[in-house]
Amino acid sequence: MTTKFIAQSPNKLWLAALKPPMYSVAIIPIWIGTAVAYGETLNMHWGIFSTFLLSAILIIAWLNLSNDVFDSETGIDHNKHHSLVNLTGNKSLIFWLSNLFLAAGILGIIAIAWWQRDWTVIGIVLLCCALGYSYQGPPFRLGYQGLGEVICFFTFGPMAVAAAYYSQAQSFSSMGLAASIIIGISTSIILFCSHFHQVEDDIAAGKRSPIVRLGTQGGAKLLHWLSGSLFALTGLLIALGMFPVWTGLIVLSLPFALELVQHVGCYHDQPQKVSNCKFIAVKLHFWSGLFLGLGFVVPNLWY
Repeated sequence: MTTKFIAQSPNKLWLAALKPPMYSVAIIPIWIGTAVAYGETLNMHWGIFSTFLLSAILIIAWLNLSNDVFDSETGIDHNKHHSLVNLTGNKSLIFWLSNLFLAAGILGIIAIAWWQRDWTVIGIVLLCCALGYSYQGPPFRLGYQGLGEVICFFTFGPMAVAAAYYSQAQSFSSMGLAASIIIGISTSIILFCSHFHQVEDDIAAGKRSPIVRLGTQGGAKLLHWLSGSLFALTGLLIALGMFPVWTGLIVLSLPFALELVQHVGCYHDQPQKVSNCKFIAVKLHFWSGLFLGLGFVVPNLWY
């Protein structure tokens, strides 16, 4: 049945391998850091924003491709027919292509640092890349120890948002840090959800993912709290006066949170049915991040 599926659906396999929805993971932290900087300084450097955005997308391409390479070495992707390594049968090609994307992305960040005559941003981004490598790359493979979500939180939350903010304002911000925590959680939810359908493969490869440790039912219960925290934290920060009231727009993404927790709650132990939950998580991440960022921008549009 799997062979038949491959023969009939090569385009779908390539689309799944390239993971276009996952690139919102690159877009949203840059958007949030820039939106907060604009909200606080009323200045917007469009050239820096667009360069950072493109560089972040290229770096995510490196991360996705290199992870396929590293996973192919452990055997965890043996049944993953949409792995780029499995599709091409050429691990070396995917490895060097991933490095090309990384080099191009880093060049963009170097350009930003050169324009600003300030190397802080490149330092933060290089640290993000190092953490990203440690997730699946040898000899670390920290994702196999269940630390992927922690790495994801810091890399795509506080660090990425801080870098984007600094690229605009050349300073750091407590408001930016607070916003980055929400983005870090929503990004980690995507990775968390990606484990529900592959528990058997993870166990076979010795990967102690959170879902392997908690079980699918325990993971589904934790997902309720993680998803709800996006809205609870935003509401708390509005009440404390740290966020503009307009950031309450994040509530418009609540339907995606409800869809996610209900879907996982129903199908957490049915791999074929729960496998698409990570794409619902991507929608939650994108729309919650978009609306949160608008909350920092909208109050200043009339100035």
